[in-house]
Amino acid sequence: MDLLPVSLGLIALLFVLIGLGVWIAVALATMGFVAIILQLNLPPGTILATSLWQGSKSWDLTALPMFILMGDILFRTRLSQDMFDGLAPWLAKLPGRLIHVNIVGSTIFAAVSGSSAATCATIGRISLSELTKRGYSSTVSIGALAGSATIGLMIPPSIILIVYAAATELSVARLFIAGVIPGLMLTALFMTYVIIWALFNKDKMPPPEPAMPFLERVKALRRLAPVIMLIIGVIGSIYMGLASPTEAAVVGVFLSLAIAWATGTMTRDTMREALVASTKTSCMIIFILAGAAFLTTAMGFTGIPRVLAEWIGSFGLSQGMLLLALTVFFIIMGCFLDGISMVVLTTSIIMPLVVGAGFDLIWFGIYIVLVVEMAQITPPVGFNLYVLQSLTGKDIFRLGLYTAPFFLIMCVAAFLLAMYPDIALWLPRTMLEAR
Repeated sequence: MDLLPVSLGLIALLFVLIGLGVWIAVALATMGFVAIILQLNLPPGTILATSLWQGSKSWDLTALPMFILMGDILFRTRLSQDMFDGLAPWLAKLPGRLIHVNIVGSTIFAAVSGSSAATCATIGRISLSELTKRGYSSTVSIGALAGSATIGLMIPPSIILIVYAAATELSVARLFIAGVIPGLMLTALFMTYVIIWALFNKDKMPPPEPAMPFLERVKALRRLAPVIMLIIGVIGSIYMGLASPTEAAVVGVFLSLAIAWATGTMTRDTMREALVASTKTSCMIIFILAGAAFLTTAMGFTGIPRVLAEWIGSFGLSQGMLLLALTVFFIIMGCFLDGISMVVLTTSIIMPLVVGAGFDLIWFGIYIVLVVEMAQITPPVGFNLYVLQSLTGKDIFRLGLYTAPFFLIMCVAAFLLAMYPDIALWLPRTMLEAR
């Protein structure tokens, strides 16, 4: 049987299943079953059992539930209020003033949560009400929060980078290190946009608040001590080679429990809520990874990825054109799928193309995460938009308009990352050479 029509038929089947609302993991496994039945005289059940075991026994995956639990515990503390109070006095002098708290606060919280939606919800539930109360434009306040919360996917400990590492058998630590500079670059680009917007829209800015004495601002910094302690404990231990990502995740859970206890937010009910929420999220992700592992095995047996790679290669696309095509493909998929599903769904299909085109897989992982970040703020399935809808009550498509400038900024960031790969590769290379 000609593999190209089979390949295109399987892809069509996958989109039909997703369109019918079938769970992503089940849709992936079904696609693998059909591929094996059509192409091979092998027992699908045996291959399924073997691939499920192989796909779920990765040691790196043990960090996943720990980082998710850490984020769920922190979500139930008053960390976001402390961060707002600690950052506001120092950012009030910049054009755009307290809108920058959304951006800087999201970047800091991203370094201890690993989740875009958790960052958006945690920072947003404090900052949006404060900014609205003080007369800031909801358009740019909401847009800044939605855009900067996506940095949670890039700044380590990024959950999606752990998923990408498990799917591609790459080093989680190297991916974490590679995500630092691109994440900070996004922060700088967002802050630059807010500064320019504020300078050209002074009539939409509230009157400046009374200046706080320097010593009072220094005292306010003490409120950032818990989150700084978390960043040093989790990220610092990885970068200094003191702990693996899994060990650092356990340190993060311990420190988040200490913060919750010290702030008086650790109760039996909040702990149970955090455990249940993190268990549900972890099971969902691992279930999707298991389905993707079976699909990857099935694709390997049938040779379909090789055929698709040869077919796309026959168009003679340059590296740049191939990257552009993949970017558009991921943005379109982002209108219908969440980021983790997008990564595991496409890994078995596009990796042969990526390797054949000569892309560095560490760099490509960071690039794909950046494109997936765009999907977090695109209707109708942008997860950050759903979080903001629950916080503001506004229509999801109106929220999409608020986030449009930040989507375009992320397109600029993707272009810069494509033109200058060392934005992602310089730091892991330097740290590797230093060791």
